[in-house]
Amino acid sequence: MAREIQGTLDGSGLRIGIVVARFNAYITERLLAGALGALEIAGVATDDVTVVRVPGAFEVPLAARELAASGMDAVVCLAAVIRGETPHFDFVAHAAADGVRGAMIELGVPMAFGVLTTNTVEQAVERSNEGRGNKGGEAVETAIEMVRVQRAIRQGRS
Repeated sequence: MAREIQGTLDGSGLRIGIVVARFNAYITERLLAGALGALEIAGVATDDVTVVRVPGAFEVPLAARELAASGMDAVVCLAAVIRGETPHFDFVAHAAADGVRGAMIELGVPMAFGVLTTNTVEQAVERSNEGRGNKGGEAVETAIEMVRVQRAIRQGRS
């Protein structure tokens, strides 16, 4: 029978970093609230959470990389990029996604991409509402699960 590895949402004992962009703060503060609520539910101690604020989504990858390098078990990246009338949206969204992916692969630290890329403000509001469906909370769940998956894989190798 095949061995199956699956993560859990138990965050106890984990050190979690959160990078949150100030641009579109009305949305990102709601994402942050969702993330902090999910961390509490998962059992992550308040003292084990570090929140770093950066200007915008473009700056998220560098701060995420630095947090990961500082010893965090996972990093949650939160921002909101809302489409406008110029191609700026495409450049910023791509740079954020590529930068976070690159840092995650380079350092081997799970990073959850809670960066909204929406066509309208209304879509961003919907994805940052309180409760289930808040993408900040979902990003925390992803980060914790990936830490647990990564550790389970490594234990199987040793």
